Amino acid sequence: MLMPGIGRDWAARVAVGVAGLFAASCSEPGLLDPAGPVARGERTMFVNASVIMAMIIVPIIVLTFYFAWRYSAKNPRGRYTPEWSYSGRLELLVWSIPALVIIFLGGIAWIGSHELEPSRPIRSDVPTLEVQVVSLDWKWLFIYPEQGVASVNYLAIPAGTPVRFRVTSATVMNSFIIPRLGSQIYGMAGMDGKLHLLADEPGRYRGLSAHYSGEGFSEMMFLADAMPRERFAAWVRGTRRTGPVLDGPEYLKLERTAATSKAYTYRAVVPGLYQAALRHSGTPAREQSRSGRED
Repeated sequence: MLMPGIGRDWAARVAVGVAGLFAASCSEPGLLDPAGPVARGERTMFVNASVIMAMIIVPIIVLTFYFAWRYSAKNPRGRYTPEWSYSGRLELLVWSIPALVIIFLGGIAWIGSHELEPSRPIRSDVPTLEVQVVSLDWKWLFIYPEQGVASVNYLAIPAGTPVRFRVTSATVMNSFIIPRLGSQIYGMAGMDGKLHLLADEPGRYRGLSAHYSGEGFSEMMFLADAMPRERFAAWVRGTRRTGPVLDGPEYLKLERTAATSKAYTYRAVVPGLYQAALRHSGTPAREQSRSGRED
C-alpha cells in the first residue's frame, strides 16, 4: 500500500503531465489546421486512412469485450466446443477484411503521394516564386535569387503565390518543414531538393528542422511570414536598403557562426551563391565531435 504522501505526489505528477499534453496540443496548430493546398491534401489522406483503420480497430475492441463476456464461465449461454477447429466462412471473413483495408490504404497512399509529390509544381495563374534554402549550424538561410536579397531565420512569402523551394545543407542532414503549409523535405549536403508550397492567406507560421542535427537543433526554427503581394514587394524594397552584402567571405562567416535564433537580412546576394553552397557543402569530422554529432 502506498503512503498518503507518495500517492498525492504521484497524482499531482500525473495531473501536471496530462495538463502539459493538453497545453502542447492546443498551443501550436499543425497538420489538422492546414493553411495551404498541400497541407489540406495531407490532412485528407490522414483522415481517410484513420477512418479506414478505425473501421477495423473499433469492431475488434468491441468484439474483444463481447467474447470475454459471451464465453465466460459465468455466462450459461456460452457454449464450450473444444473440438471445433475450422470454418470456411470465418476464414473468408478474417482474410478478406484485412485485404480490403490494405487495398484501400494502398490506393490512398498511391494517389496521395503522387498528387502531393514535393517536386510537383502547384497549378496557379500566379508566377511561381523561387526561394533557395540552405541549412546551417543551427539556422536557416533563405536566398531570393530573382529579388537579389537573403534572410536568416525569416521567410517572407507572398500569400496566394506558389513557392518553389530548392533545399540543401551546408552541414549535416536537416529536415525543412512548415507544418501548416505541408510536406517536409530533407536538406542534404550536395543534394538539391525541390519542394512546392503555397499559403492561401496572409499569416505567420512556424517553420523548423524535424531532424536532429546537433546541440543547437532545438533552436533551429524560423518564422514563415505569408503576406499580401504588395507588402512582400515593399519588404523586398526595404531589405535592399539595409544590411550587408552576402558574398563568399560573408557566407563563410555566417557558416562558422554559432547557433542563433535572431532573424536578419542581406541587402544583396552575389549570383551563384546557392550553387557554390551545393558544391562545397559538408561538415569535417573534427566539427562533428565538437558539436554533439556522431562521427
